[in-house]
Order: sequence, then structure tokens, then C-alpha cells
Amino acid sequence: MIAEAAADAEADDIAADSANDGGSPHRPNAYLLRGPGIDRGGDKVSWDDTAKQVVLPGTGMVPIGIATIAAGNGVGTVRVRLDGIATAAA
Repeated sequence: MIAEAAADAEADDIAADSANDGGSPHRPNAYLLRGPGIDRGGDKVSWDDTAKQVVLPGTGMVPIGIATIAAGNGVGTVRVRLDGIATAAA
């Protein structure tokens, strides 16, 4: 019963969080290590598997979604709304 209440609360948090950033509760958000150049919400982002961080799209990078919260100087992570589409590296 406690586990169900915790799961319900988490689902409510996800829905509220998504509503605040214009996202959908059906598209998961993840906090990931931020690479150079990621500083605005709305930036399309890719995963750099060598550096293990989110970067701007480019050759050899795998598109993963959109940064949903701006990340300022000194911030090591960025929230990303994952697109849920398996894509190959560009």
C-alpha cells in the first residue's frame, strides 16, 4: 500500500513537471551530464557515447531529445525530454 502511494505520488510529480515545461507525462525526462553548448531549454540534443554526456547534434552523435530546462554556468546536468525514438548516429 505504501509502495502504491509512492508510485502515485511519483506519477503526479511527473505529470506536473511535464505540464510546467510544456512536455507530456508520456515522454520521460532524464537528468544527464551536460556537454559544452547546452545552455537553453528547447535545444535539440544528442548523446556523445565517447564522452558520456549530452551535446548539440552533430556527426556521429545519436539524437535523443530536447533540453527542457536551461543549464547555466557551473551546472553539470541538464534535464532532457527523451523522444523515445530509436535512431542511428547522424
